Amino acid sequence: MEKIVEQGLLYDFYGELLTEHQRRIYEGIVYENLSLGEIAEEEGVSRQAVHDIVKRCDKILQGYEDKLRLIEKFRKIKDKVSDISRLSERYGHGPEMDAAAYCEQIKRLSGEILQEL
Repeated sequence: MEKIVEQGLLYDFYGELLTEHQRRIYEGIVYENLSLGEIAEEEGVSRQAVHDIVKRCDKILQGYEDKLRLIEKFRKIKDKVSDISRLSERYGHGPEMDAAAYCEQIKRLSGEILQEL
């Protein structure tokens, strides 16, 4: 399951950089959960060709991530936004910091997000 999630993320970020043929095959595997045989029949190629294309696409997409790190940046930003959200939910509830301390943490997290961009 984790591999499919990773493949989906890689495809979401970098899929447009694949050829149309590669995209159709990769989408069939990742999003439509089709078998190699089903895709091979649809595309008029062998099961081995489909397997090879999926492996090649995995390698290509991972290569883009290794170079560009967009998913890594996205995850870091998402974590920081979650931290800001948690801070805002805690503000005014239970044992709390003063407003200045909340503002300082939010300002720090916001600055880190801007640096990621």
